[in-house]
Amino acid sequence: MNNFNGLDMGLGNLARLSNAQTRSISPENFTGEKGKGGMATEGTGAGCARDLGIGWKVSPSVEIEPGATFEMANIREMGAIQHIWLTCFPGFWRNLIIRLYWDDEELPSVEVPVGDLFCNGWQERCNVNSIPVAVNPAGGMNCYWLMPFRQSARMTVENTSKDKAVLYYQIDYTLTQVPDDAAYFHAQWRRSNPVTYKGVHTIIDGIQGKGHYVGTYLAWQVNNTGWWGEGEIKFYMDGDRDFPTLCGTGTEDYFGGAWNWEQPQGQYGTYSTAYLGMHQVIKPDGLYRSQTRFGMYRWHVMDPIRFENDLKVTIQDLGWRSGGRYLPQQSDIASTVFWYQAEPHAPFPTLAGNDEREVI
Repeated sequence: MNNFNGLDMGLGNLARLSNAQTRSISPENFTGEKGKGGMATEGTGAGCARDLGIGWKVSPSVEIEPGATFEMANIREMGAIQHIWLTCFPGFWRNLIIRLYWDDEELPSVEVPVGDLFCNGWQERCNVNSIPVAVNPAGGMNCYWLMPFRQSARMTVENTSKDKAVLYYQIDYTLTQVPDDAAYFHAQWRRSNPVTYKGVHTIIDGIQGKGHYVGTYLAWQVNNTGWWGEGEIKFYMDGDRDFPTLCGTGTEDYFGGAWNWEQPQGQYGTYSTAYLGMHQVIKPDGLYRSQTRFGMYRWHVMDPIRFENDLKVTIQDLGWRSGGRYLPQQSDIASTVFWYQAEPHAPFPTLAGNDEREVI
């Protein structure tokens, strides 16, 4: 008897047969319905396909007007999203807002600018070579976070910019039985610009319920000279107040590096690995680029941080000043966090507006 539901895929179970059904949503098949792909007669490629007709890349993308919200997917059966691919121009990466809703919930479980969702918050293309997130030349964004749902899954993108956006996308999912102990995927974005003096950046707060934290992405602009990454990340869980249960030893340490990420030649050493990376360094150019910017990710795939009731995560913004003393900095830090939990989830804070999200 075949009981494999087709989830939790890996090389160890790739040979197993399953009754799970594969489906895919894209501008060539908006509903994911079986046998309904490539039937468009209108779309962004219609002019190019005018000599070839139906089936010849008539609808490869969508145009989203300023202020409009486009529904990328509306799935009405039990299953799980297994892969998302999309691409759009970098100038929209902070102003296209991705939202995901599970099982007809009114409030989103995911609400993140598209660039930050794929570890590209600075609106400058940077490749990522990790297992849950991969970004490939030239701006192909891929997500492999498993996203199960029991009744429905709805995915939207809001264009908050003043210009029309063109979006290419594909959402690959399976229709199958979801186990009782499967939690729901969540992601949230926050920014401190700047961090208050002697304050901390709150990566996430207000998580309520049972779940596990699985990832951190930081887009960090340093507003002073010298080494900037002495700050500790702290996880307050299940009633912790003044002191956390988990406390790191430094920023580069948490992201799997050491000793300021400094190479022997006096340069930052970037890296992008399966679960950890400091993959982006944007340097001043002597003209309009005035501060150094960094992109860092840490995926807790092999070491999820489990909580029973609540979770808060902060990071110190800490460098060096004279006399071997710590310097409380005032950096620009934007964080995107990823976690799974049982529903219902606590409402998210109101997402910052265009000016507050803007990369300058």
